Amino acid sequence: MLEKRPVERAVEEQLPRPSGELAVLAGVQRAIARPAVVKAARGLSHFGEHSAGWFALGLVGAAVDSRRRREWLTAAAGAVGAHAASIAVKRVVRRRRPEHPAITVGVGTPSRLSFPSSHATSTTAAAVLYSGLFGRNLVPALVPPMLVSRLVLGVHYPTDVLAGAALGGAVGGVVRRRMTSRKRT
Repeated sequence: MLEKRPVERAVEEQLPRPSGELAVLAGVQRAIARPAVVKAARGLSHFGEHSAGWFALGLVGAAVDSRRRREWLTAAAGAVGAHAASIAVKRVVRRRRPEHPAITVGVGTPSRLSFPSSHATSTTAAAVLYSGLFGRNLVPALVPPMLVSRLVLGVHYPTDVLAGAALGGAVGGVVRRRMTSRKRT
């Protein structure tokens, strides 16, 4: 027999139904949290942890593209800087991660703080910054999967990932404009 999903258990056990963002989060998990999707989401989570994967990508770019080494290193630093900005906001806002019997948490987290999503922040900043270096818009390919992965794993509210993407887009945009203006001078 298949194990019942958390939402089905909550209904059967007469636990309070999730509402608001918790209901959206439970709905996302109910709709797409299949084993292969959860596995992929965990992979994205590990890649994005502390922006390490994005930083490593910048280091590889700097190593293989010596002509644009400075830009690659600046982009890598921008992704890490965006991550640091999200941590600062988390410590001010202090929103706790989602907790409800209908939500399954699929990965460990370094803190209990949720807003904004640092993964969404650094991924969006990296997508904006590396788009200029790859010569194509990477945002549509990189950002939505990371945002959805944080919901699939049950570690963020929808507004956490949206705010993280906005913060990352802002940081990435500022750093990219500075990179572009440096190239002209």
